[in-house]
Amino acid sequence: MTRPPSAASVRSATVHRTRPARRHGNFQGQIAEVDLRMLRVFRMVAQQGGFAGAEIALGKSKSSISVDISALEHRLNVRLCQRGRSGFALTAEGRMVLDAVEQLQRDIDAFQQHINAARGVLSGRFRLYVTDNAQVHGETAIVRAIETFTARHREVFMDVRSASTREVECAVMNGQAAAGIALYYHSSPHDRDTVLFTERLNLYCGARHPLFTMAEANITLDVLATQQMIEVSDVASSPSWDRIRERMTFSATAENVDARMLLIRTGNYVGFLPEPFARPLVAAGVLRHLRLDDLHLTTTFHFLDRSSPETSLMVETFRTILENEC
Repeated sequence: MTRPPSAASVRSATVHRTRPARRHGNFQGQIAEVDLRMLRVFRMVAQQGGFAGAEIALGKSKSSISVDISALEHRLNVRLCQRGRSGFALTAEGRMVLDAVEQLQRDIDAFQQHINAARGVLSGRFRLYVTDNAQVHGETAIVRAIETFTARHREVFMDVRSASTREVECAVMNGQAAAGIALYYHSSPHDRDTVLFTERLNLYCGARHPLFTMAEANITLDVLATQQMIEVSDVASSPSWDRIRERMTFSATAENVDARMLLIRTGNYVGFLPEPFARPLVAAGVLRHLRLDDLHLTTTFHFLDRSSPETSLMVETFRTILENEC
C-alpha cells in the first residue's frame, strides 16, 4: 500500500515548482566600483582589438584580463566578445555595451570638469599623445611644460603615450587622446592645430663608420652620395637638402629617433638626428656631426586637440603652459 505524501513534502514540491528560474547575471542598474574597473578593462580590450594589445596597455596578464571579461559577462548576463582561435570580435551585445561605456566615460569626464570649474582645481585623467620623433632628452619645451603642469595640478592623473605622428593624429580625432603633439597636421573642421616650435636635425655617423675619422675637407657631396643613408621623412626639409636628396643612397628606414640612433651606432649608416639629442653623444665621442656646408633639416611640431567640454579646461591650461615654454 502506497503512503500518501506528507504535508512537508507537498510544500517543498510546490515551492520548487513555483520558484522562478535564476538568471546568471545580477546587474540591476546599480554601478559599483568593481563594475567600473571591469568596464574599463573591457573598453581597453575593445580599443586594442583583443587581449594581446590590452595586456600591454593595462599592464595585466591575458589570463587576468580574461577573468575580468568573464566576470563582467556573468555580471551583465551577456556575451561581450568572441575569442579563441578564430580571433577576437565584439558581439552585437558587446558593441552596445561598448557604446554605453563610452557614453559613461564621457559623462564621468563631464562631471569631473564641472567639479573642476566649481572648485577651481583641475583633476581627472589628462591623456597626451606625443610623437615618438619628439626630442624629449634634456631640457626641452615638452619636458618643461609637463613639469610645470604636473607641479601646479597635482590632482591630475597624467597619462602620456608615445606613438607615430599618424597614430597621434588618429588618437586626437577619435577622442582617445585629449591632446597630441605631432610633426604634421591634416586639417579637420573639428580639430584645432597650434604650431609650437621647430627643431633642427643634423647629419651624423657613428664611431664605427668610415667617415668618423675622415678629414672634414675630404667629406664632399660625392663622398656622401656613396654612403648608406637612413630615409628622411617628407615633413623634414631645408633648401640645401631639397637640392641634394636625389643623389643620396637610401638603404634603411627608421620611424623614430631611437631607431635611427640604433642604425647609426652600427657604423653602417649615416642619418639625421635632433641636435639636442645628439649633442652629448658627440661630446662623448659616440657620434660625429657631418657638417658638409651646414647641411641640416628642420621639422615643425604641432599641438592638436579636439574641442570637448569634458577636457577643454585641462587642454587649454596645458596649451598655455606649453606655448609659454616654446
